[in-house]
Amino acid sequence: MKRDEFSYHLRRHRGAYAATAMFVFVFALYIVNHQVGWTVPVITTAANKGVLLAIVAIAQTLPVLTSGIDLSVGMVFVLTNCVASHLVVGTPLQAALGCVAVLAIGALCGLVNGLIIVYGRLQPIITTLATGTVYYGISLGLRPVPGGAVQTDLADALTGAPLLGIPSLILVLAAVVLCIWVPYRRSTIGRAALAIGSAEGAAYMSGVPLSRAKIVAYTLAGLLASIGGLLLTFVTYSGEASAAIGGTYTLNSIAAVVIGGTSLAGGAGSAIGSIFGAFVLRTIGDLLFVFDLEPLWQPLFQGLILLVAVSLGALQLLKIGNRLELFR
Repeated sequence: MKRDEFSYHLRRHRGAYAATAMFVFVFALYIVNHQVGWTVPVITTAANKGVLLAIVAIAQTLPVLTSGIDLSVGMVFVLTNCVASHLVVGTPLQAALGCVAVLAIGALCGLVNGLIIVYGRLQPIITTLATGTVYYGISLGLRPVPGGAVQTDLADALTGAPLLGIPSLILVLAAVVLCIWVPYRRSTIGRAALAIGSAEGAAYMSGVPLSRAKIVAYTLAGLLASIGGLLLTFVTYSGEASAAIGGTYTLNSIAAVVIGGTSLAGGAGSAIGSIFGAFVLRTIGDLLFVFDLEPLWQPLFQGLILLVAVSLGALQLLKIGNRLELFR
């Protein structure tokens, strides 16, 4: 890679690299101070918690790149968890069909969001706040109280560490990145999403398919949130219509996106950065547990990290007159 190309690559992905470095530091501090240390059970437990938020953070990244936001990702996450606790049962074939149905429901929720935003001409923040409430109501109807079940063999396989001590959910996360994020980012629609976030008016004048790009972004966000909800079912072996869980994952997904270097103004960012932003947030909670600090300190530390990340992003935007200069 030439020097100019390397410099451009570094500027473009500095947020993701910063989030990665932050995660390495925080996780090393966690492992060093943990009573057991670097062992398969500790790594697997940490990975199982981190991957759930990481996938929801990827879901949040796609609308944010278009200069939008999706406040329903947490509720789609909860809804598909409740649906999975009903459908992903029985024989392996029945469980597989149940998984397909769960993912289809998540994609449908995202499609509804995108259609309302595009053709109803409503603000994403209002639309997804409203639809999220609807999705939570459906979840509550499906699971008035926590319960349900899941295909045990499949759940055991996905929450263990079968390959050289590597947690299975890490492999699932890698598959999500390779099969969804990478093709999307390299596609015409993915580039259109970045163009919309950078300058929607200029993108429209250039013939960029605005409507299609937005609908695809929100549909994929719903699909990704449903993958997270499905994995939550495998981790907990049950379903729960919890507004607290949905709200927490929604807010933390936004925090992870910001920590990962994606601009809330749209047009710049990466799902890879959001993944490491999610890992940072999860590891902070574990770190506070290791140091035996009060749980109430966790929101404080997360808030401080988020404040620093947002401030750095804001300073970057204040220094330029045209947001397209971010890509020079």
